[in-house]
Amino acid sequence: MHNPEVLVVLVNASSEDEALRIARAVVDERLAASANLIPNVRSIYRWKGSVEDELETTMVIKTVPGRLQALTRRIVDLHSYDVPEVIALSVIRGHEPYLNWVRKNTTS
Repeated sequence: MHNPEVLVVLVNASSEDEALRIARAVVDERLAASANLIPNVRSIYRWKGSVEDELETTMVIKTVPGRLQALTRRIVDLHSYDVPEVIALSVIRGHEPYLNWVRKNTTS
């Protein structure tokens, strides 16, 4: 079943502490139902003309499209990066009880 009303949002943070602070805030504020933290992700990227090689913590955040704009603003407000990565991916299939849980936990 195609289910575009649930999103997975990927965000990298400079440290596990920063990711934890952001994840707790967005879940507490019901902008996201949950966030998984994956520490020690090695990121190689181009920034200001140089190729960087850094360890980061990836957040895998579950939300709904109606909360994405507010979630993005909150991440940008809390994040230490000038241009934080915020990439939303549509969930096309999933365990319906879990998807319902995401929907329920992202409403005010």
